[in-house]
Amino acid sequence: MLSLPMLLVTQTATVQFQLELPNPAKTVTVAGSFNGWNKAVNPMTSEDGGKKWTLSIAVPYGQQQYKFVLDDATWITDPKAKSVSDGNGNTNSLIVVTPEDYRSPARPRDGVITRSGLLHAPVDLARTYDRGELTFTLRTRVNDADEVILLLNGRRKPMVAGGNDELYSYWTARAPWSGKQDVRYSFLADGHVFGGDVVAPAAARPQPEFKLSAKDFRPFVVPSWVSQAVMYQIFPDRFANGRTENDPAEVQPWSGTPTYFNRFGGDAVGVAKHAEYLKSLGVNTIYFNPVFKSPSNHRYEADDFKLIDPQFGTNAEFAQMGEALAKAGIGIVMDLAFNHTSPGFAAFKDVIANGEASKYKDWYFVKSYPVTVKDNPPYEAWYGFPSMPKLNTVNPETSRFLLSVTPFWRALLPNLKGVRLDVGNEVDPRFWQDFRLASKKLDQNLWILGEVWGDGNPWLKGDQWDSVMNYPFRDALVRYFTGGSDTIEQMFGRLQSNLNSYPPQVQRNLMNFLSTHDTARFLTLAKGNRTAQKLAATILFTWTGAPSIYYGEEIGMEGGVDPDNRRAMRWDLATNSNDLLEYYRRLIAIRNNQIALTEGDLQVLSVNSGTSTALYRRTYQNDNTWVAINNSDVTMVVNIPGPIPASAVDLLGAQPMTRMSRQTSISLRPRSAAIVAAPASRSIARELATASTLTRNSEIIR
Repeated sequence: MLSLPMLLVTQTATVQFQLELPNPAKTVTVAGSFNGWNKAVNPMTSEDGGKKWTLSIAVPYGQQQYKFVLDDATWITDPKAKSVSDGNGNTNSLIVVTPEDYRSPARPRDGVITRSGLLHAPVDLARTYDRGELTFTLRTRVNDADEVILLLNGRRKPMVAGGNDELYSYWTARAPWSGKQDVRYSFLADGHVFGGDVVAPAAARPQPEFKLSAKDFRPFVVPSWVSQAVMYQIFPDRFANGRTENDPAEVQPWSGTPTYFNRFGGDAVGVAKHAEYLKSLGVNTIYFNPVFKSPSNHRYEADDFKLIDPQFGTNAEFAQMGEALAKAGIGIVMDLAFNHTSPGFAAFKDVIANGEASKYKDWYFVKSYPVTVKDNPPYEAWYGFPSMPKLNTVNPETSRFLLSVTPFWRALLPNLKGVRLDVGNEVDPRFWQDFRLASKKLDQNLWILGEVWGDGNPWLKGDQWDSVMNYPFRDALVRYFTGGSDTIEQMFGRLQSNLNSYPPQVQRNLMNFLSTHDTARFLTLAKGNRTAQKLAATILFTWTGAPSIYYGEEIGMEGGVDPDNRRAMRWDLATNSNDLLEYYRRLIAIRNNQIALTEGDLQVLSVNSGTSTALYRRTYQNDNTWVAINNSDVTMVVNIPGPIPASAVDLLGAQPMTRMSRQTSISLRPRSAAIVAAPASRSIARELATASTLTRNSEIIR
């Protein structure tokens, strides 16, 4: 379920799950999007020896996917429920959970407003402050209102529809604010005023209202450079083998088939040797999956957080790689898995050796002694995997050590610009609060990117992270372009709802992508349809947020679910004759030269499922860029309303345009896109310097 920045509590309904098996099982649990897919959280019960199982639990409103887990090992769908693709090559069961008052149909202008659909939390309004404005957002039941008015300090301001999902519509409005006066406001919808958590008829006096206190205001500031980033994700073992001397004993041939355990010899020297390729692509930030010494090929369980895995290189070679990337104008984001370590981590080895007498016993969550690494381990471990013992991050000694990791690597890598926090939603928030204070003391512009697959707002209140990996963005594109389960209107509804669920400055910081190391590759899900990937990539590089390319995506690499999505880089495909590579380079060049695409506000102007077309605009000050999509099999005309600059052209495909007094028509070839703007004439660097000054000024507003 999408939630707004104003969400106070999760709204739920009781759902009864039932399963009848032909053969008895010892245990059955329910794992789904509502419990983080944790198979241990919600066990079912049986009263007939293991054939019939039931469970009643509270589930958040909205679409939820789930599976049953038999005997802690076998995952099956619900035979009595609808099945859907999860966008990663898997099939899950689907349930739509709705509030009780949704039983009556919703109609605009009927004088009835569905109370459960209304949601706004004034406690979070202050964190939407951006560029001298506040963003007010209201959630209503979908189709319950066709107009919403913001009543602000005695003035009326129409709100803009900001997207829909299955249950809700989202409305936004912006208003300037000095940060010095209290703000009093309410919302008018379908003859009712909503304020102070009270709904009253519009004629009621006094009218209910919300209040934002100026004295309690603290701005939420995020790094300004991220909106300019074009990111490239590298899975270290699979990008390039530049030095065979550090290859593992059983290194696989570069064209081999990946498994959960084998290694291919990718290393830091190999990355450095391809710095010019990355520069020519136009990327300016590399996100590395973990590079620390580890027993696994993905390196998400570290033996040592301050030592590069010898099969990837040495600390010195990693620093030299950083220098090569810095010369190419490329910064680095490192992956930190602070939720757990490997059993080979020094502190855990000491716990194994010394048991309850170990000075490191409080670094972990030990259930019983002696500690041995085995199935059903006597300690807490990530998803129960004995190879990943969970760290107690709020233990003072543990915390002090973990907080020393980022400064250690920053000393070696001056171009370390950010960190990605693996399974960040599973780490105690108190540690992330300390982590933010330490990180921002080290460098206020150090980017803190958290991994969470759903709503990231609980960690984006100004005291923990700067941004999240935007999986809902990918989900919307996958549903439409590869699965066909959504219409283009539904896709843009999801995209808008997701975007508007975050404060504006966070929107520009979101990490958007089509694929990652944890998902099937987009081109594989699209069954090799390169045109579908081109259209999806057009949205990726023109939507609000920082686009990220999973290595090889730009040359057409394929791969199913993990580990198949981690094949070795296909350097034989990185040629100037590769149409996909040329398309990516063009998209990146356009983005890097159009300030509206990096800094601009986004407005969807038209979406039509009948013609499979869409048009949206990015606006920054006086700069505008329009993006038009045609996903139909025939040529379509899309009309851009209002005047556009005389010098504006389609920068992407030079598609023909016809200018008229009140609109400009662009003729889009079948399954193509256009990016319409005047050729870049302004210095993005100069504009960013101005924006940085504005950001610094905003920090002192009280």
